[in-house]
Amino acid sequence: MFGKKRVQQADYDRENWRPVLKCSICNGEQVAGFKNIRTGEFREECFIRNASELEAFKQKYKIEELHKEY
Repeated sequence: MFGKKRVQQADYDRENWRPVLKCSICNGEQVAGFKNIRTGEFREECFIRNASELEAFKQKYKIEELHKEY
């Protein structure tokens, strides 16, 4: 009953969108989201404050590799 929170599974258009972690050089903020491969549009999904939130994002969308952009 108590313990780890269960992560709600979701999916995204893997043909047109790529998972990206946008990182700020100035203050270290990180935002996880998806970037359109054709247009370059970035769609923000969540603000990442620690490693567990990053891992939850990866589990939610079944992502193994996440590209960083600065």
